[in-house]
Amino acid sequence: KRLEREKAALESQYLHAQKLESIGTLAGGVAHDFNNLLSVINGYAELTMETLNKKDPLYLSLAEILEAGRRATSLTRQLLAFSRRQVLAPEVLDINAVVANTEKMLRRLIGEHIKLSTSLEENLGLVLADPGQMEQVIMNLVVNARDAMPGGGSLTITTANAELDEDYARSHPEAKPGPHVMLMIRDTGHGMDGRTREHIFEPFFTTKPHGAGTGLGLSTVYGIVKQSNGSIWVYSEPGQGTVFKIYLPRVEGRAEKGRRYAKAAEPPPTGKERVLIVEDDAALRKMTEKMLRGAGYDVLIAANGGEALMILEETEKPVHLLLTDMVMPGINGRDLAGRLRGLHPEMKVLYMSGYPGGAVVSDGILDMVAQFIGKPFGRDELLRKVRSTLDAGSDA
Repeated sequence: KRLEREKAALESQYLHAQKLESIGTLAGGVAHDFNNLLSVINGYAELTMETLNKKDPLYLSLAEILEAGRRATSLTRQLLAFSRRQVLAPEVLDINAVVANTEKMLRRLIGEHIKLSTSLEENLGLVLADPGQMEQVIMNLVVNARDAMPGGGSLTITTANAELDEDYARSHPEAKPGPHVMLMIRDTGHGMDGRTREHIFEPFFTTKPHGAGTGLGLSTVYGIVKQSNGSIWVYSEPGQGTVFKIYLPRVEGRAEKGRRYAKAAEPPPTGKERVLIVEDDAALRKMTEKMLRGAGYDVLIAANGGEALMILEETEKPVHLLLTDMVMPGINGRDLAGRLRGLHPEMKVLYMSGYPGGAVVSDGILDMVAQFIGKPFGRDELLRKVRSTLDAGSDA
C-alpha cells in the first residue's frame, strides 16, 4: 500500500508538471501576440506626445494611455517569465549578496508589523542565474508572505548548501540530484490547504479579493526558477504558515562584484547609417520606420525575408544594420541574417521579438554574439540598442 501511495503521488506530481508546461506554452503565445500590439500602442503614444505641449489635454490623455500600456507590458513579461520564454542574462552569482541587496527594500515592503530575519550560510556555493530575476523571485515570495500575515507575524529568509540525492529526485520529479544552493522563505501566516497548493503556480490563480492582485506573482517565480534549471517546492497547512524552498544547481567560478546599474538617462543617440527593417506586422513595421527616420537613419523596409533579399540584391550602397523580427513566415530572422550577410558581410544584425523561441535563444539564454531587443520597446530603448549594435565590434 505504501508503494501504491508513493506511485500515486508521483503520478500526480508528474501530471501537474505537464499541466503547468501546457499552460506555459499557451501563455507564451498570448504574450507574443500582445507584445506586437503593445509595441504599436506604446510607440505611437510616445511619438505623438513628443509633438505636444505637456499642458495640452491630449498630452495628458496620451500619458494615461502610455501608462496603461506599460502596465500591460509588465503583465506580458510576467507571462513570458512563467512560460520560460524571456531572455535571461545569467552570471555566476552569490545568492547571499542578492538577499543583502534587497533586504532594505524588503523591510519597507512588508511594514513594521512583520519581523524579518535572515539566516545566511557563510560559505554558500555559487549559482548561475540572472541577478535581476532572482531579486524578483525573492520580492514576489516576500510580498506573498506579507499578504498572508495581515495581522503581523515573522518572515525568515534562509540560504544553505544542499546535496540532493537520488531518493529525493525520485520523490520530486522536477528536481535533479547533485550539489545545490537552497533559498528558503518561511512565514507564520494563515497557510494553505491542499487545493490551493495545487494551483498556486498557475497564472491568474489567486486567493486575494478581486482587484488586490493579478495572480501572476508566484507563476513568475516558478518560471524564473525553472528557466534557471532549478526547482521550487511549497510546504504549507492551514494555520501553520508556509515554506517555499528553491534549489538551484551549484557552479564553480567567481561571483560578480555586484549589480551593474544603468547610468542616468541621457538623450537617445541618433545616426545616419542605413538600416533595413524586416517585420511582417505592417503597423509595427511602419512605427519602427518612423522612429528610426526621426533619429536621422536612412531606412529600408521589407515585410518578409523574400522582400529583404530583393532589396539587398538591388542595393549597391552598403546596408549597415539589419533589424529583423525573429519569427516570420517563410524564413526566420536568423536564417535571413545568414543569407543577407553573404551579400553584405559588414552588416550588423539586431533581432527583435515578443517571443524569443529557439531561433536565437536556447532555453531562453541569448547567444553571446547576438544582439536582441524584446517587444514591446519604446523609442529611446530602440535608438540606444540600434546605436550600441552599430558601434559594437565585428560580430562573430
